[in-house]
Amino acid sequence: MKITGKAACGAVCGGSLVLCGELGIGLFATRAQTQTVDGSFVADATSAGMTEVKLGQMAEQKGWNTAVKDFGKKMELDHSKAGDELKGVADHNNITLPSDMNYANKSEYEKLSALSGKDFDKAYATQMVQDHESAVALFKKESTQGANKDLKEFAMKTLPTLEGHLQMARQMEQTVESE
Repeated sequence: MKITGKAACGAVCGGSLVLCGELGIGLFATRAQTQTVDGSFVADATSAGMTEVKLGQMAEQKGWNTAVKDFGKKMELDHSKAGDELKGVADHNNITLPSDMNYANKSEYEKLSALSGKDFDKAYATQMVQDHESAVALFKKESTQGANKDLKEFAMKTLPTLEGHLQMARQMEQTVESE
């Protein structure tokens, strides 16, 4: 049997219908991209959360300004709670979470661990603004493009907290820059 026309072809592969042609490839690509969004979200959110907890602990110990110490404590508490919630969602969906920070987050940690006093405060504040801008974008993307209902709900639920963190980080950055 000969099938002609790109939009009309299809094949059964491993029990699944694999569509090809203009419409089919678009549908397949969209599904693959959505699954990639969920996978990237889980990996990035987990690593970022672990980083925020560790950097928060570091800020509590090394921070010079009270605003830095207080923000660090809040990051430790809030991101530990969010990490526990994400773990629950992951367990419920049989998703394996990374066990450690990614390379970029480890580098960020190492860079900040070499600083102290006001230098640490300024670098930490700047990093927190950057990290939370990235986190807000990541969680917005998951809440609109993710395929897994539980992950989307987690992202939507957590997003307001991250937006609050971003505002607080910007305020902290202004405070330490004026010293």
